Amino acid sequence: MALLEVHHMSHDFGGLRAVNNYSLNIEPGEIHGLIGPNGAGKTTIFNLITGIYRPTEGDIRLDNASIVGLQPYQIAARGLGRTFQNLQLWRHMTVLEHVMMARYSKLTYGLVGAFFGTPKRKREESESREKAQVLMELFGVDRFANQIVLNLPYGAQRRVEMARAMAMEPKILFLDEPTAGMNPEELIQMMEIIRRAHRKFGVGIFLIEHRMRFVMELCQEIQTLVFGEVIAEGTPEEIQNNPKVIEAYLGSEMVE
Repeated sequence: MALLEVHHMSHDFGGLRAVNNYSLNIEPGEIHGLIGPNGAGKTTIFNLITGIYRPTEGDIRLDNASIVGLQPYQIAARGLGRTFQNLQLWRHMTVLEHVMMARYSKLTYGLVGAFFGTPKRKREESESREKAQVLMELFGVDRFANQIVLNLPYGAQRRVEMARAMAMEPKILFLDEPTAGMNPEELIQMMEIIRRAHRKFGVGIFLIEHRMRFVMELCQEIQTLVFGEVIAEGTPEEIQNNPKVIEAYLGSEMVE
């Protein structure tokens, strides 16, 4: 059974159909990519699945339970984490505070523990700090743990956002253009970080990306979206050799 299933999802903004009859199946641990030109509807699909928008038509199922109509925080609690195309960080909090904050949904000590500092609170917060440390090391931001995130280089801020998303222990992670604004060296570093996270946690990954090398080397299955519709789906090799994809989107980008 697929971890995430999207069945014939469509969405209209006023009289404009932004997404038309979109379907998706992601198995546990699979890395799935979504490519297409700017304005194709890729981020809209992310926003529909993660609860920011509600689909006009269709169903979305996570672990075989429909999540249509749930709030984003409810969907996140069920195991779907995400990052954003434009960084969504708390600019005046430290890196450690970012990752710790994301773990609060996993704490169970309640109001009594919060007010009276019970042994359960101390134990859970100690465990949470240890897990945050592991994530910061995995994403290469542990040396910035006590720094305000606003002061970090752009690439490090991207990694903080990913560490925060992983702190919620998702079953599937959505990455919206994780290498946007990065130089070639940072791109290679990000590719290896994602591979390490995938190996360590076995998390499913669904990513939007314009860097073809990144997509082709990481993903097992790729969809190509044009004007809100999937025109091709398959392995990286199948996508690279699909005439419709080459004509509609890739062209000379295939040589990158």
